[in-house]
Formats: sequence, structure tokens, C-alpha cells
Amino acid sequence: MASQHRKARPTGTRVAGIRTPALATAALTSVALLSQTATAAPSTDDKPSVEEVEKKVDDLYRQAETATEKYNAAKEKTTKQRKQVDTLLDDVAQRAQKLNDAREELGSYAAAQYRTGASAPDTATFLLADTPQDYFDQTQLMGRVTERQKGAVDDYFADQAETMTKRQEAAESLQTLTDSQNDLRTAKATVQKKLSSARALLSQLTAEEKARLAAIEERKRQEAARKAAELAEQQQKAAAEAAAAQQESSDASGSGSTGATGTDTSSSSPSPTPSPSTDSSYATKAEKALAFARAQIGKPYVWGATGPDSYDCSGLTQAAWKAAGVTLPRVTYDQVNAGTTVSLSSAQPGDLVFFYADVTHVGIYIGNGMMIHAPKPGTYVREESIYYDGESSIHSVVRPA
Repeated sequence: MASQHRKARPTGTRVAGIRTPALATAALTSVALLSQTATAAPSTDDKPSVEEVEKKVDDLYRQAETATEKYNAAKEKTTKQRKQVDTLLDDVAQRAQKLNDAREELGSYAAAQYRTGASAPDTATFLLADTPQDYFDQTQLMGRVTERQKGAVDDYFADQAETMTKRQEAAESLQTLTDSQNDLRTAKATVQKKLSSARALLSQLTAEEKARLAAIEERKRQEAARKAAELAEQQQKAAAEAAAAQQESSDASGSGSTGATGTDTSSSSPSPTPSPSTDSSYATKAEKALAFARAQIGKPYVWGATGPDSYDCSGLTQAAWKAAGVTLPRVTYDQVNAGTTVSLSSAQPGDLVFFYADVTHVGIYIGNGMMIHAPKPGTYVREESIYYDGESSIHSVVRPA
């Protein structure tokens, strides 16, 4: 009877070691939550590191500078084409006025023929003349008039054909100008986009991250200064060796003749490196270019600017050498071909130092491994080591005059 009072067990088999369904579900839920927590935790580290931000910002500035040089080239091209189009349109307008004048002249000839009866038959003209001599005089005069008419007609059609050619040329120039203006707008938009992206990245940095970024940049400046000092030492050593060699050569040549000759040669010892660096006229021009560049220190970098209140890199070098009486092209990849390429070890004050494989940056060398340049947006014209972005960034050195 006692068995009748026992509670009924749930139906179904129970395998040893397996929890009940409720406990199993709870356990699986806990495991799933722990798994989700574990995989979600790294998402807080998705933010780029300061080093990554620095590299990305530098890349954006480089890309903006490349776009700036394209903008400068398109702007220069547009300016030239606009002048060409204006000249062509003025020419077409003058030719059109000339055609109108010629047309009026032809009309006056036709009216004169009608009034004088030049179109009448010769017999009628002879009979209507007061005397035979009047007839012959009139015939001779009309012959000359007819020749003038023919010449006027020929000139009219020649001018008309040339005017049509000029109109076609003007239309083609206008289309080219439109294409250049489109390139100008594209380059400008690219620059603005790159700079906006760089500013956005920098604005996301915390104060601590900005301090770390400043420390990284300071280390780069120190390394660049060290490399500049090394180059300065190498150049000074080479200069001393060149001066000593020249002195020995002067002494040797002087010993075979009068002593006065040797004295005169040694007293006029030129600059340490050989030609073309011994050209005093270049040194004089370089001094003027450098004096101008130094006077611009502290003025802001503005892309596309050529002074006098702001500059981009090639705008500064162009203006500096213009002050020395030397005309340079507007953009870096034209300036790099506007002179004689020299080795870095032979660089002299006034030489242009170009950077990167695509030749998108330039500074003016001042000696001792240093240069004056307009670095990038948000900075000012300043003196800086030519190794500011590493030795591998230096493309070439060019002597422009």
C-alpha cells in the first residue's frame, strides 16, 4: 500500500552523467555569454595606435602635396590657355569687323556700277557719251575700278576663309580650357579631401596621444639634425682637403716661376669644391635667393600659394630665385629639370633639394645639411634638416643657375 503513495517519476530514460534539460540549457547559456564576452573584448583596441595615426597623417599630407602640384600645374596651364583664348577671340572679332567693312565696300561698288551705267553694253555707252574721248576716258576708269573690285572680292573671300579657321581654333582652345578647368577643380577637391581626412584623424587623438605623437616627431627631428651634422662634417672635410690640394698645386706652380705668381694664386683661393661650384656669379645669385627665403620664415604654408603672405613648397623656391633674377617653372617636377643635378655631398647654398620618388616637395639648401622650406599644411616656412623625413626621401639636388 505504501507504494501507492509514492510520487510518479517522470517518464523517459536518464543517462548517467547528463544533467536535466533545464540545467543543461543554463550551462550552455553561460558558456555562450562567456564566449561572446571573450570575443567582444578586443573590439576596444580597434582604434589605431599613435604610430599608425602618424603614418596615415603623413601619407595624407604627402598625397595632398602631390595633388597640390597637380593643381599648380593645372592652374598655370589654365592661365596660359585663357590668355590664348582671349587673344584668339579678339583676333576673330577684328577679322569679323574687317569682313563687315569689306562687305560694305563691295556694296558701294555695286551701287556705283548701277549709278554710272557700267553694266550697260559698250555700244550704248559709246552712243550716250558726249564725245568719243569721254567714252575712252570712262572705259579706262572703269577698267581700273573693275580691277579694284576683283581685288576686294578676292581679299574678302580670303579673309572669310581665314576667319573661319580662327573661329575653329578658338572653339578648340575653349574646349581645352574647359578640360583644364575641370582638372583644376578635381585637383582642388582632392587636396581638400586629403587635408580634411588628416585633420579628422588628428582631432580624434586624446591629449596623452597627442603628447606621444609630439615625442615621436621630436625624436625624428633629433635624428634628422644628427644626419645633417654628419653631412656638414663631411662637406667641411671635403672642403678642407680641396683647399689643401689647391694650395699644394699653387705652391708647385709658383716654385717654377717668380714667387709673386704663387703668392697671388694662393691669396685668391676659391671656394673648396671644383667647377661649377667655383662660379662666383652663382654664389652671388644664391645669396640673394637665400636672403629672400630667410625673410619669408614664419609665413604660413598654404597650398597653391606663391606669396607674398604665404607659400607652398615650389611657390617659395620659385619666388626666392626670382628675387635673384632667375626664372623657375611653377611646379616641382618642372623645377627639377631647370638646372644641373649635383651630388648631395657637393650641395651648395642656394641649390634646390627635391624629395620623394614623384618629386612632390622641394626646399632651398642653406648649408650644413639644412634647408629653408614650406613643409606642409598647418606649418610655417622654416629652417629644417634635409633629412626631416629620412634619408631615403631625398630625390636629388639641382643647381638652378
